[in-house]
Amino acid sequence: MGRTLQNTMINLGLQNACDEAIYQLGLDMEELEEIEEDAGLGNGGLGRLAACFLDSMATLGLAAYGYGIRYEYGIFNQKIRDGWQVEEADDWLRHGNPWEKARPEYMLPVHFYGRVEHAATGTKWVDTQVVLALPYDTPVPGYMNNTVNTMRLWSARAPNDFNLRDFNVGDYIQAVLDRNLAENISRVLYPNDNFFEGKELRLKQEYFVVAATLQDVIRRFKASKYGSTDSVRTMFDSFPDQVAIQLNDTHPAMAIPELMRIFVDIEKLPWNKAWDITKQTFAYTNHTVLPEALERWPVDLVEKLLPRHLQIIYEINQRHLDHIASLFPNDVDRLRRMSLIEEGGTKRINMAHLCIVGSHAVNGVAKIHSEIVKTQVFKDFAALEPEKFQNKTNGITPRRWLLLCNPGLAELIAEKIGEDYVRDLSQLTKLHEFVDDDLFIREVAKVKQENKVKFALYLEKEYKVKINPSSMFDVHVKRIHEYKRQLMNCLHIITMYNRIRKDPAKLFVPRTVIIGGKAAPGYHMAKMIIKLVNAVAQVVNNDPVVGGKLKAIFLENYRVSLAEKVIPATDLSEQISTAGTEASGTGNMKFMLNGALTIGTMDGANVEMAEEAGEENMFIFGMRVEDVTELDRKGYNAQEYYDRLPELKQAVDQIKSGFFSPDEPDLFKDVVNMLFHHDRFKVFADYEAYVKCQEKVSELYLNSKAWTKMVIRNIAAAGKFSSDRTIKEYAQDIWHVEPSDLKIPPPNEPRDAVEDKTLNGTAA
Repeated sequence: MGRTLQNTMINLGLQNACDEAIYQLGLDMEELEEIEEDAGLGNGGLGRLAACFLDSMATLGLAAYGYGIRYEYGIFNQKIRDGWQVEEADDWLRHGNPWEKARPEYMLPVHFYGRVEHAATGTKWVDTQVVLALPYDTPVPGYMNNTVNTMRLWSARAPNDFNLRDFNVGDYIQAVLDRNLAENISRVLYPNDNFFEGKELRLKQEYFVVAATLQDVIRRFKASKYGSTDSVRTMFDSFPDQVAIQLNDTHPAMAIPELMRIFVDIEKLPWNKAWDITKQTFAYTNHTVLPEALERWPVDLVEKLLPRHLQIIYEINQRHLDHIASLFPNDVDRLRRMSLIEEGGTKRINMAHLCIVGSHAVNGVAKIHSEIVKTQVFKDFAALEPEKFQNKTNGITPRRWLLLCNPGLAELIAEKIGEDYVRDLSQLTKLHEFVDDDLFIREVAKVKQENKVKFALYLEKEYKVKINPSSMFDVHVKRIHEYKRQLMNCLHIITMYNRIRKDPAKLFVPRTVIIGGKAAPGYHMAKMIIKLVNAVAQVVNNDPVVGGKLKAIFLENYRVSLAEKVIPATDLSEQISTAGTEASGTGNMKFMLNGALTIGTMDGANVEMAEEAGEENMFIFGMRVEDVTELDRKGYNAQEYYDRLPELKQAVDQIKSGFFSPDEPDLFKDVVNMLFHHDRFKVFADYEAYVKCQEKVSELYLNSKAWTKMVIRNIAAAGKFSSDRTIKEYAQDIWHVEPSDLKIPPPNEPRDAVEDKTLNGTAA
């Protein structure tokens, strides 16, 4: 979520009033804003997407709730010591959180372990351990519409009789100390992005948020006019019309068997009716195609922690496989491929398969990704129910990612096309009329320059590095992962360095290359990549021959509040994942909206950005998905590129020989070995095209006017990538609710005066 203060002021239309008031008190608003901690309750794009979606849902007047866990410790703070990443606990609640309100009156029990009893009256889950879920509510204001939605985050609490009933009678002190075991569930965020780690505590977290949320949803449904019908038999008939639940990846997949458990075991609905309601309620968004990221929970672990849920999953699977067998008799391999249970070695539950079978809609997050989902990853399922599979291209909220972080540009745009674009970003196309307006071109360039100077000052203050604000700011910020290919960027830095040293007199377009992002603490290769970037920067930044021509910086502790500073100052956005690996990307959209040009592969949303802006207004290079597939077919041989490309050979040899690590010459042997022998993401295969494309970037940067005209064309084409557009599509195609642009009356106006205006009765 990042910080809340400035976003709240903007959405409430209070920013100027507050700035003025604070100024009159002799205080500086910006200084005050810097005191607030980021709420870093997610890992990367998926968590930030949820935050953008909450802003858009409130702005569109949807009655929507965001549910999650109130982690005591969010994503770790990253320190760089001697070039290595070191993790520190993110004690973000240390000084309290003024935006949250605990709601103990809505506390709910969540059960774990125990056993299943079958009796004539039905199935019971008994002898469980109970953990209480305490909700904390954070307001989510819409933009200038007086709507305020709720983000409800659950915190784990031990019941007061924890360990004091039944066993452990004598040891009161130990029993109280053991309360921590229950409360550890919401202690810390698992810091993996695009990687599955099958730990028991993680599964507990996933079930904890699901069980608390579903009880909350059902309680609210029963309290409504729809859920208070006389007959228990028909009470839930209207449930899918009143409730839509979107599964953000497979992490909340246990919601499917949990809702079935509630309907069948507790509410005594017949299985088929319960299953029909469940399917109509859930929809699933897939966020990655990397096999190592897909959740596959061991059956033994689920059986121990959630025995009833395992039985329900088996029953769902049995009926699912019976159905497929009836359509494809004797196709045992199809049954194996489509089963929710993976046999062989340890039996595992494929959570993505559970989500597909238990949802009425499945979507990817960019056109190319949704195609890959349909034709490759889940092709058997798509063949069975093609109408279930959709695309919903991701978006970003223009409130935080333009108004808040780049007021200079936002104001410049408003002067030309009015202020309405903030709620309807498609209006940015009107900027095409000004692409040849010399004054506008100069003003856009001026705003960018001011943002660069401001960021350069920030870097100087925080990191004691001096950078040239007239150099090209070439920025690569995102989680560190092999598929995102920070290594390819690193090879380009080394190549530029070698070219300068070879011919110091030759004209060179000055660059400041900024790479930033966190590596999962257990991801060895990602941590080596950070060390390499820092080692290369150390050499490049201290070579007198290079002077001010080239600087490399690793940006420490990349997070939302830092993104808000670096993105508006960026000239060149690096989006260079191997084609077919980045589901969408959203940083790409933020840079586009903030006047950077993109160098990127035809991957994720880059494809649609090129479609909107025109490929000639982006720096697109490298293999397409088809080329990657073809290269896989014939076999990728890294050596052949190394042998053929002298500059690549030189750069790799320098890394290998210890040129960048003289005290420890073989420090990067693992990295080099990976690049030659098991590089799944084919860095060498795109190196030549990348370097050539970067030459075109430098050439254009020399012509400030031509560069800025291309920037304006990009901003004018960025309208599609508002999360408002994304949410409207979810609302229409998946949730079947109507967005409302009615501004509800402010709390100081009498309600009845406007009663007739607010009868828009949309579903929850």
